[in-house]
Amino acid sequence: MDRREAFKQIAAEAAKGKLAFPTSAEVALKIQKALDDPDCPLDQAAKLVQTEPLLAARVVAIANSVTYNRSGREITDVRTAVSRLGFRTVRTLATALVTRQMAGAPTDPVLRKYAADLWEHTAHVAALSSVIARRVSHLDPETALFAGVVHEVGGFYLISRAKDYPGILEGDPADWVEEGEKEISQAVLKALKVPEPVMEAVDTLLLGFMALPPTTLGDTLLLADDLAPVESPLRHSPSQTREDPRGRIDAIIGEATLISILEESTQEVESLIGALRF
Repeated sequence: MDRREAFKQIAAEAAKGKLAFPTSAEVALKIQKALDDPDCPLDQAAKLVQTEPLLAARVVAIANSVTYNRSGREITDVRTAVSRLGFRTVRTLATALVTRQMAGAPTDPVLRKYAADLWEHTAHVAALSSVIARRVSHLDPETALFAGVVHEVGGFYLISRAKDYPGILEGDPADWVEEGEKEISQAVLKALKVPEPVMEAVDTLLLGFMALPPTTLGDTLLLADDLAPVESPLRHSPSQTREDPRGRIDAIIGEATLISILEESTQEVESLIGALRF
């Protein structure tokens, strides 16, 4: 079976809801669903988070990050961390864990590297999206952070299916959207109950049309993807020479350039990236 046929088959299965999530993602999925309920008691939410050690560690870490700990008072327990962050941010972190675990635990060293590099790229895009939304496009930074977390979920799912469809990650990624990547991505996003505006932003990213200065969530996501120092291994060939995006981005935001804004936010970006490194 060639790659085009494999993409079509995976997309068709995904469209019918036949998604094969790795077992490792199931616990985080249950936590994510529980946090969908705004009436979920704080104590119950904290107990749920504690059932997944990686998530618990990240919740405390991000609660102590520069972005969320303006007072400088460090906390050491999950309940206080959940209270500080709020259910919305904790749900984003649960989704981040699901996304990271979507690829499963590949035994193939090439696939393991794909998964690791793709998550490093994802963490950078999510952190940059949050800062660009707050400082440049004036959108909700939490929504932008979430969009950055899930923007490559289709790629992680494809990595998880590579053992069943050898060769699907080969060839030119530029052809993937046409071959069914968008449909696969949309199906996984729906399974994760991702809001429609975020799904539309991911579509914008896949299509690659960005306005400068950025005004929409899709523009914000595209710009963050463009500025991320770590490229997606599923979108760029190692043999390709990447041009420095700063040379062609001339978005003037008041009296400050976009680049200067990002430089001012370096500590915040690094803090968020660190918190998202599962």
